[in-house]
Amino acid sequence: MEIRGDYTFASESVSEGHPDKVCDRISDAVLDAFLREDPEARVACETFATTDRVIVGGEVRGPGAVLARVEGIVRDCVKDIGYEQKGFHWATLQVQNLIHGQSEHIAAGVDAAEGKEEGAGDQGIMFGYAVAETPELMPAPIHYAHAILRRLAEARKSGAEPRLGPDAKSQLSLRYADGKPVEVSSLVLSTQHLDPDMTSADVRAMVEPYIREVLPEGWLTGRTVWHVNPTGRFVIGGPDGDAGLTGRKIIVDTYGGAAPHGGGAFSGKDPTKVDRSAAYAARYLAKNVVAAGLAHRCVIQLSYAIGVARPLSIYADTYGTGTVPAAAIEKALGQVMDLTPKGIRTTLGLNRPIYQRTSAYGHFGRAPDADGGFSWERADLVEALRAAV
Repeated sequence: MEIRGDYTFASESVSEGHPDKVCDRISDAVLDAFLREDPEARVACETFATTDRVIVGGEVRGPGAVLARVEGIVRDCVKDIGYEQKGFHWATLQVQNLIHGQSEHIAAGVDAAEGKEEGAGDQGIMFGYAVAETPELMPAPIHYAHAILRRLAEARKSGAEPRLGPDAKSQLSLRYADGKPVEVSSLVLSTQHLDPDMTSADVRAMVEPYIREVLPEGWLTGRTVWHVNPTGRFVIGGPDGDAGLTGRKIIVDTYGGAAPHGGGAFSGKDPTKVDRSAAYAARYLAKNVVAAGLAHRCVIQLSYAIGVARPLSIYADTYGTGTVPAAAIEKALGQVMDLTPKGIRTTLGLNRPIYQRTSAYGHFGRAPDADGGFSWERADLVEALRAAV
């Protein structure tokens, strides 16, 4: 396998006000509401948003009282994101709640029974990835694309930049030398602005200080090509400008295209759905492999069948950077962590209302929270992995 040292790689991110991210936020807020009332609730919540309307659907098994609160949850999410514009305003938009009960056939496949372990909530393949090119062991292009938008959102919400709107996208192309990111070759930022008279040059003057604040020193050079609001005005944003749907930003949610993706979305799914929980477990394991010094770069694949508890396969690839054979890592992974759906949820403490915060700026590369949020970002398996290999 060719291991390239000099190349350019790009990743994009979208803000919490992007139409698809509005939907991810609402779906995860509904999930959190159910888990707050019942940690064993089953939730698969989908959201669609367009001009002046949000439609919430899916299937659940949990406290019925939560269903009566869905409209309020929607409005609270949209208000916190910051939409108070003609065509999409938290106070006046129409909310349609189409959530119904979970299929008893799905429930029978997932639930534990006498003589049967709790099974996976679906079939599928899940990937986790880590690379030692940022302190968070994340690919640099997606990590810093997120950081730019998160910083602009902070400036908007604090009142420091009241002309910024909630909807935005970023994209970074990073040049690598000897396998390390060294320079931004191009930067794309499109951000909604509330002042219709602002030009692209005005927007760049507003956002550039924040971008320089979050990028490493020396990455922006005289060769960096900037594209800020390259189409001109961007006043109409959010679901009024473009419809949104849960689960449409799976590459933004993960590794920015730097690693394979199993195809399953995360938001709105309770942790019995291995699309979500096993992807978190795979990231947890990959991060610990790299943190343990067993590889500079590592991808892990897990596969499951609906109703079956144990993973069907465990695969690791260190892209030629491993200090031990990949087969030894694969064997160790199953020893240091119970990779059944119940084992993953127990190890990572996933039956908690911790998901709304994951819905924007990436599910990975975030600091673990005191209440258990982003638990899959812990690096507490290092010694166990070293001992197991």
